[in-house]
Amino acid sequence: MDKHQAVWNEKVVKTIIERFEKRGLEGSYAPNAGQAVAEVLEMIPQGASVYRCGSESTHSIGLWEKIAAIPGVEVIDPFQPGLSGEENIETRRRGMVADIMIASSNAVTLDGRLVNLDGLGNRVAAMMFGPRKVILVVGMNKIVPDLDSAIARVKHYAAPVNALRIGHKTPCTVNGLCADCKTQERICNMWTIIEGHRLKGRIHVKLVGEDLGY
Repeated sequence: MDKHQAVWNEKVVKTIIERFEKRGLEGSYAPNAGQAVAEVLEMIPQGASVYRCGSESTHSIGLWEKIAAIPGVEVIDPFQPGLSGEENIETRRRGMVADIMIASSNAVTLDGRLVNLDGLGNRVAAMMFGPRKVILVVGMNKIVPDLDSAIARVKHYAAPVNALRIGHKTPCTVNGLCADCKTQERICNMWTIIEGHRLKGRIHVKLVGEDLGY
């Protein structure tokens, strides 16, 4: 990474973490994905149940393979192969009472708000309430100036790219542009803006000095 980019990252992250604290959230920074993985693993005790929610950020850095190797840890994974549709939904329901939920956030504003858009709703629901601890791994590519920028980023970039990744047949996978469709495979169903949390420190945002996910 360019040294000037690294310095900028640290300055911006310091401000965001301070603003997280005022909102009842926790934040920490890792300059690279390897350090982020190590620090997240340290936050997971032996014997914990860990809910896996959809996140290219955590998948791309090999986090889940390492979590599964922690002695006694149960990974509640709706993405494991071979599940029926009913089993997939039931797995997501069980994840709502896990010890720890791990995912990412679609966008983080400079003033410390978390903005997300979900298809089924299990990811955003678990962020808000259910699992005892929420850990969000967020690359610097998801930092945006304000709420309007966050919504635009998610709707016009993150959602279409994720629809392509998943293989859904929506208008945005044809030309890359949001058409505010109403198709059955639409992944843009449920917006959430987390302004803060009454359970101080329940949500921990691990900011990473790299581009992760979409």
